[in-house]
Amino acid sequence: MSEHENTPAQRELHIRKPYFDLIASGVKTVEVRVGYASMRKIRTGQDLDFVSGDERLRTQVVRVSEYASFKEMLKHEDPIAIGGHLGNNTEELAAVIRSIYPPEKERLGVLAIEIEVVSR
Repeated sequence: MSEHENTPAQRELHIRKPYFDLIASGVKTVEVRVGYASMRKIRTGQDLDFVSGDERLRTQVVRVSEYASFKEMLKHEDPIAIGGHLGNNTEELAAVIRSIYPPEKERLGVLAIEIEVVSR
């Protein structure tokens, strides 16, 4: 048995540059995704590489929580940890998230993936 058989596989997530920068600065510690089958495979302890253009940032998953909607998620998660200064207005933050994920995607469920930066 190799040492990697007990750890989840590393994977890449593409992200828009402003959010990449928030992760790199340590402000954004919660990544929001919808419940695609591939996203549901993300597990605590797994390495996630965030990619924006030619920049890459290695993080590790601290926690994955699932919610029925963005509104429900924002009741339980720190909005600043999700969107930096956008978190000062949760309605604006919800609108930005919904501009990325329309209602039919939100119905798949909402994942809040807490991460910590491992290396740049």
